[in-house]
Parts: sequence; C-alpha cells; structure tokens
Amino acid sequence: MKRVMAVFAHPDDPEFFAGATFARWAAEGAEITFVLATSGDKGSDDPEMTHERLIVIREEEERNAAAALGVKDVVFLRYPDGELMPTLELRRDIARMIRLRKPDIVVTCDPTVFWFGDGYVNHPDHRAIGQATFDAVFPTAGNRLYFIEMERDEGLKAHKVRQLYISGTVSPNKKIDVAGYIDAQIAALRQHKSQIKNMDEMAEWMRKGSRDPESPDDAPRYIESFRVMTFEA
Repeated sequence: MKRVMAVFAHPDDPEFFAGATFARWAAEGAEITFVLATSGDKGSDDPEMTHERLIVIREEEERNAAAALGVKDVVFLRYPDGELMPTLELRRDIARMIRLRKPDIVVTCDPTVFWFGDGYVNHPDHRAIGQATFDAVFPTAGNRLYFIEMERDEGLKAHKVRQLYISGTVSPNKKIDVAGYIDAQIAALRQHKSQIKNMDEMAEWMRKGSRDPESPDDAPRYIESFRVMTFEA
C-alpha cells in the first residue's frame, strides 16, 4: 500500500493545491496523512471573529474536506497562522511526523515561488512550509543523528522518503490525470465555508484551472501538475 504525507500551511491548502490527486490516490487505496502546520486562525475578515473560534471552525472544515477526498488522518501542528518560518523547530516537527507515518511520498509547496501570474502573491506561509518540508525530507528524517532524541526517547527510527511531489510550481515535470476526481476536489473545497464566499465561482475556477491546455477542445483532459523528485534508496 502506498503511503502519502501531505504537508501544508493551512486548512484548505491540500484541497486547493492537489485535492484531485489526493482523491485519486485515496480511491486507489493509498494511506494518506494531511499535516497542517497552522489551523488558519487569521483567515477571517469578520470583526467579531476570534483566533480561538476560528481554529475550531477551520479544523472541523479541514477534517470534513479530507473525508470528502477519502483521507482519514489529519494532524494539526497549531503554529500561528501567518507567522511560519522554516525554523529548526518546524523542521523537527515535520521530521517527527515523517518518522511516525513513514510515507513513501511527501507532497508540499514550492518554496521558491513568490508569485503566480500578474495578480497573486504566494503566501509566505506556503514558502516557509515548503522549505521546512524539503529540509525535513532531506537530510533530517532519513538520518538518525539529526534530532537523535527522537530515536533515543521516542523510538522513532530514521525514515527515507522515496519521492517528493512539489505542488504550486512553475517548473512541473509530471502531470496526473484527475478527470474523474475534480468533483471530489470541489466537494471537499465546499466544506471550507468560512473561506470561500462563492462556491459556484470556485467550482468554475477549479475546473478551468485544471484543464490541460494541450488537450483538444472536443476532448478536454484535466490534470494536476507537480515537480517530482525521486531519491535513491
């Protein structure tokens, strides 16, 4: 059975960045864990909202969204939203999750992307979680002498990840056919009621964004693209 760990910054990131791929892998029998560094406690313009209330709302939304994709395991590290940095502490916490769940594949964000097109600045948390995850995958999680206390005190042995899937990248080298899974992705995103104001516009935007520009008009294909790195055993 394929084991997958997705490491992202906020609730709704797994669904937006790679939701259809996760739905496909889950349908194929993969064991998938979502690790969210924050609980999205700053994602509201409601003047009456508090950090504490929003954490409860967004964690519930993410669990429901993950379930819609077929993902049962969701972990929140509960770092403050909007304040992520690729610190040793964050790297250690991600490496711990890798050693616990022993994934074959880790999925995260591209830490080098600062903007998309002419109208969207990439969130600094996305860049930070990407860098921290890269550093956790290599060299940290696979080398027992990094954070040796994990082995000594927690019994967590080093684990080498086989592949790293980088989402939200401008230099992909792999396309995954997700034609049969767009509906599941959109159903998952519909769970994020606190974040998405117009669900129909979101659905249209997701279908448009997932369409393979190289496919013919009379037979459109739907894809999600990644930069995939494969490591030697």
